[in-house]
Amino acid sequence: MNNYLKPWLLPILSGVFIGTSYIPFPPWASLFCFVPLWLFWSQQTRLKPVLIGGFITAFIFTLIGFNWMAHLLHEFAHLPWAVAVFGLLIYGFIAHLFVPLAGLLWFWVQHKSQCSARLSLYLMAIITVLCEAYSFTLFDWNFGYSWYGSNVPVYHWAEFIGFSGLSALTLLANLPLLIAWQHRTQTAGKILAGSVLLIFALLNGGGLWLQARLPKPDATLNALMIQASIENSEKLAAELGKGFGNEILHRYLNQTDEAFNRYQDRHIDFVLWPETAFPALLGEQFKNDPAPIELADFIHQRQLPLITGAYSADEKQRLITNSLFVLNKDGEIIPPHYSKSILLAFGEYIPLEQFFPKIRNWLPATGHFARGNGATELLTLNDYKIGAQICYESLFPKFSRDLANLGAQFIVNVTNDSWYGAWQEPYQHFYMTLARGVEFRRPVLRVTNTGISAVSLASGEILQQSPIHQQWAGFYEVPYLKNPPSTFYQRWFWLMPSLLWSSLLVLLLFASKYRAKPIYPSNQ
Repeated sequence: MNNYLKPWLLPILSGVFIGTSYIPFPPWASLFCFVPLWLFWSQQTRLKPVLIGGFITAFIFTLIGFNWMAHLLHEFAHLPWAVAVFGLLIYGFIAHLFVPLAGLLWFWVQHKSQCSARLSLYLMAIITVLCEAYSFTLFDWNFGYSWYGSNVPVYHWAEFIGFSGLSALTLLANLPLLIAWQHRTQTAGKILAGSVLLIFALLNGGGLWLQARLPKPDATLNALMIQASIENSEKLAAELGKGFGNEILHRYLNQTDEAFNRYQDRHIDFVLWPETAFPALLGEQFKNDPAPIELADFIHQRQLPLITGAYSADEKQRLITNSLFVLNKDGEIIPPHYSKSILLAFGEYIPLEQFFPKIRNWLPATGHFARGNGATELLTLNDYKIGAQICYESLFPKFSRDLANLGAQFIVNVTNDSWYGAWQEPYQHFYMTLARGVEFRRPVLRVTNTGISAVSLASGEILQQSPIHQQWAGFYEVPYLKNPPSTFYQRWFWLMPSLLWSSLLVLLLFASKYRAKPIYPSNQ
């Protein structure tokens, strides 16, 4: 076994480095996690080991960083644990194909160009960065989020280049450290490694300066957030019309009432309930149904505005929607409501179903939801301009950018993470959601069914966090700007991708102009 594993130790090492540097772990190896794999690739003269090495690295870091997939398959798809673990293994092979793809593209380019060893390393780095940036994945993570997850001040530069840009710079930092390792016995190698550390320290100092120079908020809102921690079996029964709807509604009403009485000496601008918290259809066409009437009476009696997730219906498409509603202090729905537009594949729709309708016969249990109109309107309550997100729409920076361009003063995100367990995914999703507030310098109010619920400020500071899988209510005073300015990232959203593609083009031009016999370094 040792003889079999020995040729693959470098890809294995990269897999371990990457997997243990992503949330909820600290980013201890982020700046050099690809160095072992890139060293391995640079030693190869055939494509096959390049591909295998890439698969090994991706498989290992997926199992370490995303093993919550087994819990999801067990809880959501109701698969036995043995089958769920097998599903995790399959996911490990296909989830991050950008790694072997990067190896394939690099090998082909350097083989065709016959470029020098140094230029080959540059191409390897930039191709890996671009493959990671444009990889297809259901859970769009990147290497930038870990800095925020560990409160390392460098994350503030996301205001200029986004967390995707931070991810690119993090991966590119692996290149000089790889060269430093190759020349580790020489003074030049030591200077190069020291320079990377110095630049990283300066960027962190700059991050603290960026945070300190933010404009002072000129307004404050008071929000009461309710985390009822409804079990999945209860939610599923209510959604299928098999009971528990009344129990769920009264649990939210009672918990809200208790929190309302607890904070009776504080003015509450609105209450926030999570994704699909209201266990019945909501909307103007359903306002005379028993559950909406009870909700409206509850709100009216307490003069307590509410923002809540709920199911509704798209009459034109004749499909259910996953929506977010604002109700004023009299219990009246304030139009427009928002319906989720970035749906979860195989959870809320089946990819390509519109072209091949018979696919649904194979997956009858998969949800079938109407898609909303996207980030085209803001929710309103009094004078607030509210950017609405539902669940993992927060993972897509352009969606939040569109909300910021509409003038959103703060973002409200409602989520249900109850399918994923309490170990990894809740923390990963939590920081990835709040990261949008740093990029566009707006507060984010995030409330979930089972946690983690919290508020982040425009400065990136995270206020009180809820416990996981417990009933909880939190009162927040949230400072914000009435007219928040656009961030550099908001205005120059495509700058970093343009620079990366331009860098690749320049390297390819150099590779075609300055050919050399391929040089493969000996084992380090």
